[in-house]
Amino acid sequence: MQLRQLAGSRAPGTDDSKRELYKKVISYMTIGIDVSSLFSEMVMCSATSDIVLKKMCYLYVGNYARYNPDLALLTINFLQKDCKDEDPMIRGLALRSLCSLRVANLVEYLVGPLGLGLKDGNSYVRTVATIGVLKLYHISAATCVDADFPAMLKHLMLNDPDALVVANCLSALQEIWSLEASQSEEASREREALLSKTLVYYFLNRIKEFSEWAQCLVLELVVKYVPSDSNEIFDIMNLLEDRLQHANGAVVLATIKLFLQLTLSMTDVHQQVYERIKAPLLTLVRSGSPEQSYAVLSHLHLLVMRAPMLFSSDYKHFYCQYNEPFYVKKLKLEMLTAVANENNTYEIVTELCEYAANVDIPMARESIRAVGKIALQQYDVNAIVDRLLQFLEMEKDYVTAETLVLVKDLLRKYPQWSHDCIAVVGNISSKNVQEPKAKAALIWMLGEYAQDMQDAPYVLESVVDSWDDEHSAEVRLHLLTAVMKCFLRRPPETQKTLGAALAAGLADFHQDVHDRALFYYRLLQYKVSVAEHVVNPPKQAVSVFADTQSSEIKDRIFDEFNSLSVVYQKPSYMFTDKEHRGPFAFSEELGNLSIGVEPASNIVSTQMIEANDNDLLLSTSEKEDSGGLSSNGSAYTAPSFDGSSNQPIRAHSPQASFAIDDLLGLELTVAPNPAPSPPPLKLNARAVLDPSTFQHKWRQLPISVSQEYSINPQGVAALVVPQSLLRHMQGHSIHCIASGGQAPNFKFFFFAQKADELSTFLVECIINSSSCKAQLKIKADDQSASQAFSALFQSALSTFGMP
Repeated sequence: MQLRQLAGSRAPGTDDSKRELYKKVISYMTIGIDVSSLFSEMVMCSATSDIVLKKMCYLYVGNYARYNPDLALLTINFLQKDCKDEDPMIRGLALRSLCSLRVANLVEYLVGPLGLGLKDGNSYVRTVATIGVLKLYHISAATCVDADFPAMLKHLMLNDPDALVVANCLSALQEIWSLEASQSEEASREREALLSKTLVYYFLNRIKEFSEWAQCLVLELVVKYVPSDSNEIFDIMNLLEDRLQHANGAVVLATIKLFLQLTLSMTDVHQQVYERIKAPLLTLVRSGSPEQSYAVLSHLHLLVMRAPMLFSSDYKHFYCQYNEPFYVKKLKLEMLTAVANENNTYEIVTELCEYAANVDIPMARESIRAVGKIALQQYDVNAIVDRLLQFLEMEKDYVTAETLVLVKDLLRKYPQWSHDCIAVVGNISSKNVQEPKAKAALIWMLGEYAQDMQDAPYVLESVVDSWDDEHSAEVRLHLLTAVMKCFLRRPPETQKTLGAALAAGLADFHQDVHDRALFYYRLLQYKVSVAEHVVNPPKQAVSVFADTQSSEIKDRIFDEFNSLSVVYQKPSYMFTDKEHRGPFAFSEELGNLSIGVEPASNIVSTQMIEANDNDLLLSTSEKEDSGGLSSNGSAYTAPSFDGSSNQPIRAHSPQASFAIDDLLGLELTVAPNPAPSPPPLKLNARAVLDPSTFQHKWRQLPISVSQEYSINPQGVAALVVPQSLLRHMQGHSIHCIASGGQAPNFKFFFFAQKADELSTFLVECIINSSSCKAQLKIKADDQSASQAFSALFQSALSTFGMP
């Protein structure tokens, strides 16, 4: 009402009142309150010379016009009128707002103002108009091309005196011609013409006039240019030499990328480029915010990894400062490790040992790992081993844990140090080591050097006695192997421990642990000498540990210098291409999911949907907690150990029966797991749920059941036609509302309702056909019925594909 009263008023102070009202409307709009009902009043109030009011009005119109095309039509007249205003600022703002409406049926009203804007005498209006052409192209490419706007942009790019207009023209033309190149030969030729020597030198000669953003744009263009000879390369580098001293990090990195790419085929000059760019990069690292430092440091890290010797004398620049965030410190530690050589190892290791005593636990851990990596590079091994053994005497749990892992790796590469290391490691109690990797390393050393450690059998016996309290499968696997090695070297002292370890392993719920125990058991049953040859063969020292990244990936990252690939330390296709991410590529939130309504009597056709990679993988703890059937999809149960029985119990299968002789005092049983019978939960065969309700419930309800389930091979084979699973589950009153994916990953969303009450179950089912596994997430209105429904769902899934 107030806006309507003020719309036609010209009384003194009216503009101030309008401003206050406009501020309120904009603030409401900003926090998400729908104020579109005020559209006509806001447009009426826009008839003012106050530029502040016009800016707020344009902001409001731009926000609501794209969602209300009918209302957008009301704005055309006053925006077109403002495009002819005497004030160039108002002309530019109005043109920008007009092009931001993004309404397809209003493009005819954009052509005229854009044509005038490109010819405007004011550079700001021309700048806005060039970007407006690009917006028009994305709304209606045909209209943009038919109006000959690309040719007008090209003319402006080559003749306009304003550098920002030239840069905007270049940006718009690059995008337009790249998109048009697949359909038009002329556009393809124009795109290639941008890389001609004449245009490249035109941009380079004007580069000092451009803004930082525009300079980066030009440098990215020049990177694609192929000089005709070495003289031209030196001309370009001399022309851009001063860009290395620029205050903006983006300009410096873009220039460095150009220098590196130009000299790839000139080995000596390429090395000189490394020397030249060190100072600018190190200066940028020390200036600016931690985030900027990290971005620059990531690029420096890439160069250090490619040519560590060139940076070996600058290692002190990579020392950590007390006030730096951890992510910066971690990157510096990696660089210190890379530049270490015979001349600087002592100083670097001394510095790293200071970090190991840091109160920041993650920093201390990374420092110890860095010391170990330097030792594995064969630099000053004697001194480093002494330092690592001193870490074990610090009596800090996390220091001890990290050091044990490194000592294990050192012994694999330098077995001659076993005597000194074992003397210290033997004094560490396994009860004081809780971290799985560290405990596994300690157990490995107890088994590998059992003949040198007097108490090894008894330490292993105490660990086996607490088998049920050990939650890490990695530790249990190492324990089985260590006990086997100890038994083969000191049989009398370890026989009882081995029997208990094998029994516990055979009864273990983790498939890998069970399989290894069964393998060792049968190996010993066959012949002890063969078991010794398999479990404890003669070993050679490890010469080189596997690199985490292949050289091909590192080269790919280098080619994508000055991009997010360097910061993420992975090529762009690893975080952009759907093919690499898999068929599911967005979050489990269903707000972004296109779901079709499923009639009660019909199956919805399969739709291609996406989901986050994290949804496809269970964490280690979830996998261990879920238990489930064996990996071959059968209902096989591991042989269990029963100390009360004096005779082994024979296991029977439909085709044959077998018995395992008693060895080392074990009593074993192998029994098939009975197939689960469906619980008495009745579902509504004609349940109906619309997509919006499904989305709302999925966001609101917590996960009741999350587990992994094995699918029979016949069911996996039947997934060649995913619709068959939808029909199968509908036969069990479980309906599919959305599905998608491609081999080996398929994703389905199901729902079901109780027959006797309006209680809904929602299911996310991700099936991996290569591993024959299904990952289930179930949400339910009635949480108490979740387990019963889960059993019913698994029962239905287990019969999929069966004749």
